[in-house]
Order: sequence, then C-alpha cells, then structure tokens
Amino acid sequence: MSSRKYPVITLCGSTRFKDEFMEAQKRLTLEGNIVISVGLFGHSGDQEVWENMDEGTLTKTKEMLDDMHKRKIDMADEIFVINVGGYIGDSTRSEIEYAKKQGKKISYLEDNK
Repeated sequence: MSSRKYPVITLCGSTRFKDEFMEAQKRLTLEGNIVISVGLFGHSGDQEVWENMDEGTLTKTKEMLDDMHKRKIDMADEIFVINVGGYIGDSTRSEIEYAKKQGKKISYLEDNK
C-alpha cells in the first residue's frame, strides 16, 4: 500500500460551468490530486432539485449547500476556481475569501487579469 500523500483540491465556481468542472476534475485527478467537486449543478442540468421546494426550503437548502462547500474547502489543501471568461459570482467570491482566511492555496482555470 502506498503512503504517498495526494494533494486535495476543492473545485469552486458557478455551477453553470458543468463541462469545465468535469474537465478540471478529470485533469486534476490524472495529475495525482484528490478532487472534491460540487454535489450538484443547480444552474445547469439539475433543475429538478429545486422544482418542488417552497421558498423557505429553497433558502435553507442553498444555505446548507454553501456551508457544505466551505467544509469541503476545510478538507482541501487548495481550491481551484472555475472562472470561465473571468466570471466569478458572489458565492464563489465568498468561497475564495474563506479559502484565503484559511491559508489555502488558490488556483484559477483562467488567469485573473
């Protein structure tokens, strides 16, 4: 059994970039990283998740998912931001701030200009 330590990377970004998430997950995994991704793609393809929720349940669920993602950042050595076209939304911005406070390394799919 190998005792090699694999870096753990949590992917962050808008879930509208599903294809880029999948691509980054594959590439980073093949490079020898353990990759933690989002649990669902609320902005592209997983609409059925939200369909039958009332406003209160929707808000609680979104808060839970945001909090879960911060726990995923806690588990990681680094975050990798999927910033297609330079786009970084509010929740991703708050995840980047959180990661900075925790002293995590931050990498971006596209150079931040």
